[in-house]
Amino acid sequence: MAYVDESFHEHPTAGFYVLAAAVFDRDAEDARKAMLGLRGGRRTDKLHWNEMDARQQTTAAQSVARLPGVHLVTIGTPVPRKKQERARRASLRRLVYELHGVGVTQLMMEARQDKLDRDDVQLVTDTRYDLPKGTQLRVDHQRGAAEPLFWAADIVAGAVRADREGVGVYREILGSLVQMFEVSC
Repeated sequence: MAYVDESFHEHPTAGFYVLAAAVFDRDAEDARKAMLGLRGGRRTDKLHWNEMDARQQTTAAQSVARLPGVHLVTIGTPVPRKKQERARRASLRRLVYELHGVGVTQLMMEARQDKLDRDDVQLVTDTRYDLPKGTQLRVDHQRGAAEPLFWAADIVAGAVRADREGVGVYREILGSLVQMFEVSC
């Protein structure tokens, strides 16, 4: 099963969109516990990379690096202002191909607005037609606060974004656990 989250860097000419999938076996209870443990004493429903300081981000990246699983990331570039959804669609389409390649049959995405969620489902359905006949890939949406495994994807997306912005040592921490694919938008 794959859990997907995103990060976005807005810039007039050099924007980019990061879509990260954290892929875990169905029994991912240890990974959930690890993500819940990252909250520490904070009273928050959802862990979010952008709300952590540098020390917390390093700890979070190290925690994700210790989890069993693989992380696939698509990066859509360039992303002009106000074209974030177009970049998301291009990134999600490529991500579906890559997830199929590693045998994922269920994709959990963080819920947004109903129409945007329906658009995600339609895109995954349309992309599935380009995959081998009989390909099974189900997509569902869930609130980010309801599933700590989204937090792993958020951490990976945030770390990749930070790396592309020249901030932190997160790529070194996550190393070969992250497979990245560029997408032209």
